[in-house]
Amino acid sequence: MRLTSFTDYGLRVLMRMAGDPSRAFTAAELATEFRVSRNHLAKVISALAAAGVLKTRRGGGGGAVLARAPAEIRLGDVVQRLEADQAMVECFAAGNACTLTPDCRLKARLAHAETAFIADLNRGTLADCIYRPAPG
Repeated sequence: MRLTSFTDYGLRVLMRMAGDPSRAFTAAELATEFRVSRNHLAKVISALAAAGVLKTRRGGGGGAVLARAPAEIRLGDVVQRLEADQAMVECFAAGNACTLTPDCRLKARLAHAETAFIADLNRGTLADCIYRPAPG
């Protein structure tokens, strides 16, 4: 399974914030650190806030902070939420046009594999993946 860059950056944001949970991070600051587009990272942060994983504040001293302790944030739940609009294969998507759909015997196996993937990720939490950059 391959995760979208959206999910990849979402996990990076959370890992970085977990390393310093008492401070607020801005999209611009994280984008510079990760060397990615600020606009793209702002969308990632917005999605994480909508999922209840982050809290955001506007204005001076604003930014985003973790909404819960890292040990309470399950990795699989985050991945599942950020990948919600991304079908693993066409037959999982609305408007499926795959000609094999009526008789396909692979779809159930893929669905099982996807469920197992999320379940395995949920065996861990953000606390297991805290990232603290090296000083300097």
